[in-house]
Amino acid sequence: MPDINVKGRLMDLSVPRVMGILNLTPDSFYADSRKEAETDIALRTRQILDEGGDIIDVGAYSSRPGADHISTDEEMSRLRRGLSIIRREAPEAVISVDTFRADVARMCVEEYGAAIINDIAGGELDPQMFPTIAALHVPYILMHGGKEMIKATPQAPVEDLMEELTLFFSQRINRLHHLGVCDIIVDPGFGFAKTLQQNYQLMAHMEELHELGKPLLVGISRKSMIYRLLGTTPAEALNGTTVLNTLALQKGAAILRVHDVKACTELVTIYNEYKKH
Repeated sequence: MPDINVKGRLMDLSVPRVMGILNLTPDSFYADSRKEAETDIALRTRQILDEGGDIIDVGAYSSRPGADHISTDEEMSRLRRGLSIIRREAPEAVISVDTFRADVARMCVEEYGAAIINDIAGGELDPQMFPTIAALHVPYILMHGGKEMIKATPQAPVEDLMEELTLFFSQRINRLHHLGVCDIIVDPGFGFAKTLQQNYQLMAHMEELHELGKPLLVGISRKSMIYRLLGTTPAEALNGTTVLNTLALQKGAAILRVHDVKACTELVTIYNEYKKH
């Protein structure tokens, strides 16, 4: 599994890493993940790290269906406030910023030392994103499906989902390589522009994406592919999340993006011990 260069240090991805979610939004789909008050942001920062999280993924734009569109200025304002608090609480933390806007990415890296950019739109909503990542020299999380979700026009089912994803990622990885970007993480985009059945098809065949030669990030925490299948709610989806994260590790996921860091780090510890035997 390729390592990634995070601010001059190699992050070993031969052991699965846990990315904890910190939402600076009032409308993310899982209510308990919303942190707007200064005290809540500080507590969540410490919680992610104390429970064993390797990366803090900070987002200020909700990508859930029907969420309010916010301006670049509003996204930057939320992030400036949140990142200031996070940096005060945990100066050495590895911070990923969840944004599809190049100007926002640049601000977070240059002003607050963000180490990774997590783009749900895969560069499709801002033509300056790829050149900006190349100039910033930070790892880039390339996700499938976010463009359709943001625009509220989910793509039609494709005959061969894995072929579609492989083509999507191959084309964009080639463009990024041409710009000199090597530290690329692939996120297949569970829950984005995919039917419930396609999400499970993707999980069943995810190992096919290893042919891309890039680490895989899986973000299925409390998503609708769990609670709609079970007829429950996001608040009741932790058990299903753990099941799917276990399957994701068996399929070779390098990073798990989660709300519940303690449950995930326990899973990784158990999985690592299992793999020794």
